[in-house]
Amino acid sequence: MTPRAKRGYNRVMNQHAPITTGHSACPHDCPSTCALDVEIVNGAIGRVRGAPGNDYTAGVICAKVARYAERIHHPDRLLKPMQRVGRKGDGGWREIAWVEALDLIAEKFDAAEARYGSESVWPYQYAGTMGLVQRDGIHRLRHAKRYSNQFDTICTNMAWTGWHVGAGRLSGVDPREMALSDCVVIWGTNAVATQVNVMTHAIRARKERGAKIVVVDIYDNATMKQADVALKLRPGTDAALAAALMHVGFRDGTADRAYMARYTDDPAGLEAHLATRTPEWAAMITGLSVPEIEAFAAMLGGTPRTFFRLGYGFTRQRGGAPAMHAALSVPAVYGHWRHEGGGAFHSNSDIFGLDKSLVTGVGMKDASIRYLDQSRIGAVLCGDADVLNGGPPVTAMVVQNTNPANVAPEQRRVVEGLARDDLFVAVHEQFMTDTAKLADLVLPATMFLEHDDIYRGGGQSHILLGPKLVEAPETVRTNHFVVEELAKRLGVADRPGFGLTERALIEDILRRSGRGTLEDLEAGRWLDAQPDFETAHFLDGFGWPDGRFRFRPDWANVTAPNAPPASMGTQGPVARLPQWPDHVGLEEAADAEHPFKLATSPARQFLNSSFAETAGSRSRERRPELLMHPEDAARLGLAAGDIAIVGNARGDIRMPVAVSDTLRPGVLVHEGLWQNSDFEGGEGINVLVGADPVAPAGGAAFHDTRVWVRRQEDWDQGACR
Repeated sequence: MTPRAKRGYNRVMNQHAPITTGHSACPHDCPSTCALDVEIVNGAIGRVRGAPGNDYTAGVICAKVARYAERIHHPDRLLKPMQRVGRKGDGGWREIAWVEALDLIAEKFDAAEARYGSESVWPYQYAGTMGLVQRDGIHRLRHAKRYSNQFDTICTNMAWTGWHVGAGRLSGVDPREMALSDCVVIWGTNAVATQVNVMTHAIRARKERGAKIVVVDIYDNATMKQADVALKLRPGTDAALAAALMHVGFRDGTADRAYMARYTDDPAGLEAHLATRTPEWAAMITGLSVPEIEAFAAMLGGTPRTFFRLGYGFTRQRGGAPAMHAALSVPAVYGHWRHEGGGAFHSNSDIFGLDKSLVTGVGMKDASIRYLDQSRIGAVLCGDADVLNGGPPVTAMVVQNTNPANVAPEQRRVVEGLARDDLFVAVHEQFMTDTAKLADLVLPATMFLEHDDIYRGGGQSHILLGPKLVEAPETVRTNHFVVEELAKRLGVADRPGFGLTERALIEDILRRSGRGTLEDLEAGRWLDAQPDFETAHFLDGFGWPDGRFRFRPDWANVTAPNAPPASMGTQGPVARLPQWPDHVGLEEAADAEHPFKLATSPARQFLNSSFAETAGSRSRERRPELLMHPEDAARLGLAAGDIAIVGNARGDIRMPVAVSDTLRPGVLVHEGLWQNSDFEGGEGINVLVGADPVAPAGGAAFHDTRVWVRRQEDWDQGACR
């Protein structure tokens, strides 16, 4: 909590102001979607806690959301509409009335459409809020006006695709079953930092059942520090480990042949393929020792109740989809799915069946309108013909719920594109983000406790209500308000879905989906949509017509929830994807010129670029740093705190070195999405990350970047250029 907010909170407490408790759901882009209890004191919020009555949240939330008063009452929060004065990015602004601001957006959108056609307008949004009304309502305006579509690729594509090509449905074992496991494998996710509730249930299994916690990752992060078995891989080699684990199962007779015969497509073919994928082979690729691989395989073979919690992090590689498929194949070989507390989980996105068609205006969608790749916004705004898909340049945008000048790959191109004089950009935001600083118009946005919305937990099974609990500042408006007011000015307010309140749209979602009524959800606070045991464990069949798990994936015909639209086709080098679970070496490999592999991992106190503005989070993270192994630092003549120049063909940035033996030699890690201005030179970590689409369904490989490192002294003297 900021000093100002803390003084205000203490003042009302000292006056014995009545404290009430409101109930909500965390809106941020985290699989946990925690149920929250919120103190309300004189119209302001106080402490935020996890709801103990929700058996997934179980009373536990992350520290950054517990400090939410610090964010909602932040002195630097945007409170009034602002119009740019002077050149983009120079920091000149004037206050503007809401009516004038909305009129200006409509004028610019109409002018763009008149000159180049409707596709020259691109509403750009993502997951700054996960609320189905406030996040997705912008699509209603998009479809009504025939503006360019957005192909969402920034987060889930590799993970969801890799899971779906095996299981055929994006769901899995009830994550609460982790507490009933004898072995919990946390693979490729720093759960302590990104989804704390995973640790709640895993540690319960350890305390109550003596379960072992196995962590597979590329460095000794906060989650690995809590592991009983820590497996530190070379980046991008997860599929090699998975292949060796399955090889041992077949070799030693611990594979569940009866399970595979009933539930999988070609176990004999898989066994033949894996004959050469020995622990010795995998050790050469992964950097693990043969005894480490053998011991882990023996544990899997002797522990029927093994629960695989498969994350997003290890899939943010150019071989990320095959890595997910390979890891998911392991419990199918060992038959862990048969058992309570066994099997695997990644996301429950397919279980909810929530019909958002009125919210998103899908009935107005024109199939001929182009899609633009969210991750390739830099190339789009710089006019690269191959990403414009035969359409006009983008000359007008409204941005909600995302901060592409900070979070998108190839950051220099993104900033270059946003800085175009012929591009009009309106940003609806809570703070003056890196993207807002480059806008023509900035509009102040509400936070989740100031509006009504409905949420679903991809990392669990609840549908949750997030009602308005406090009044927003007088001059701040919801996403829904902006969409509705633009619809009026753009002549589409009479189309389906417009003219309704947030609560009416929530009611419509619930009724269309057969999930009861808003009154029911208000009374219960949440609704548990978890399928029964047989369905969750795929014991009534996997999600393919024959009900069998696919060891042999069909990469060319992906049907995952966020597969590329037909007009875009498959993405990346699909022909190089493996026929069986295997390591294929698609990653951006280190070489003589770029000897290091860099991963841009999440920070515990930030969530993407959210919370990077709050004092509590910033003080705990301290500063942006480059984690480097002592051997590498000594070889380069770098000590802790020295400034290093990190670069590749996409650009270069400066940051201080933190010498750490938590990672392997040759591997670098930068934690967190700090604001660009926190870096010397004003450019952030995503300058270095490529936006080339990852096969087969697109996406950006944020943890798969090769770089060189130089000492600042040498660089400044021109010796290394």
